[in-house]
Amino acid sequence: MSVKIRLQRHGRSKSPFYHVVVADSRAPRDGKFIEKIGSYLPQTQPATIELDVDRATYWLENGAQPTDTCRAILSYKGALMKSHLAVGVKKGAMTQEQADEKFAKWISEKESKVQSHVERVKSTVSEKVAARLAEEAKVNAARLSKIAAKVATAEAAANPVIEEEAPTEGIPAEDVAAPVEAAAIVEEVAAPVEEVAAPAEEVAAPIEEAVAPSEEAATETPAE
Repeated sequence: MSVKIRLQRHGRSKSPFYHVVVADSRAPRDGKFIEKIGSYLPQTQPATIELDVDRATYWLENGAQPTDTCRAILSYKGALMKSHLAVGVKKGAMTQEQADEKFAKWISEKESKVQSHVERVKSTVSEKVAARLAEEAKVNAARLSKIAAKVATAEAAANPVIEEEAPTEGIPAEDVAAPVEAAAIVEEVAAPVEEVAAPAEEVAAPIEEAVAPSEEAATETPAE
């Protein structure tokens, strides 16, 4: 029987997650399997991977063949490295303690790389979110300014400004009395004009009386 280490799909459409399983190569992809040794969630950044490294190493040592994706997962989690060291122990190239020490060192370096990658991804995401929020704030400010301008225009059209007389409260008494004094001066100037006009009428009356007899004499003289 040919045994493969492969992914088994679960989840709804466009939101999958996978189980890492050991199954017969003749079985359907999502069908019966021998053992589940991990899970893979590609929707997160970075992808979330859980793997039983010891069981993965056991199946690799017993001839299980991983698919391309599962090989990358096993390499990422150190299963291939541990399997390689186990082969060296069997051949006598190193002791088990040396193999464990090398594997622990490899895991430590791998975790530091993964952690730096996670921090870099988080900072990139936070920067993108901040840039998007700033852009949205600009758009909202422009929209609010347009709305305020429309409201001000509507209020001005509904409530036209009516000019009111300037209040006299708080104005010095001299400024208020100035128009009254000007009117008095005009009346004083007009009075002599009326007095001059009255004698002119009195002079015109004797002239009219003198002209009247001459007209009567003209009427009495016979025509030649």
